[in-house]
Amino acid sequence: MIQRIQSVFLALIVVAMVSLLFLPLWSKVDAATGEEVVLTAWNLFFQTVNEQGEAVQAGAQTGTSTIAIGILAIVAAGVAIYEIFQYKNRLTQMKFGLINSLVLIALFGTSFYYANYVGNTMAAGAKGEYEAGFYMPILALLLNALANRFIKKDEDLVRSADRLR
Repeated sequence: MIQRIQSVFLALIVVAMVSLLFLPLWSKVDAATGEEVVLTAWNLFFQTVNEQGEAVQAGAQTGTSTIAIGILAIVAAGVAIYEIFQYKNRLTQMKFGLINSLVLIALFGTSFYYANYVGNTMAAGAKGEYEAGFYMPILALLLNALANRFIKKDEDLVRSADRLR
């Protein structure tokens, strides 16, 4: 049934992944030079800003594509949606839960790589700050673990009822 608690957890994974597509993941501002680097799900862009936070020149923005983060987030959301509607086959749900865990780990690793290795080399200065979008894969992993736990609990309940018949 769709109204089970694991379906709520899976729907929250979808919400977390969609929000990751629109939130910044990491940013770094060097106050001395006015350089700003921002990582989103689709690109990592570098620009020079003034004291008010506006770009100094039109076309002064350069970027690197980080489309892998966006694609992994869409795949994780798609797997979670598919998993919701496989409620009649709990073993399939558990398999897709494992696949989604692997996708979410890859998403977190990719985000970490772009933030710490690619982004830090683009501008001088101190380390950057993790934004709200960076924590969405971690939240999704936690929700996925909870959903898998309740799916397994349902499967164990059905198996114990089959033994009694």
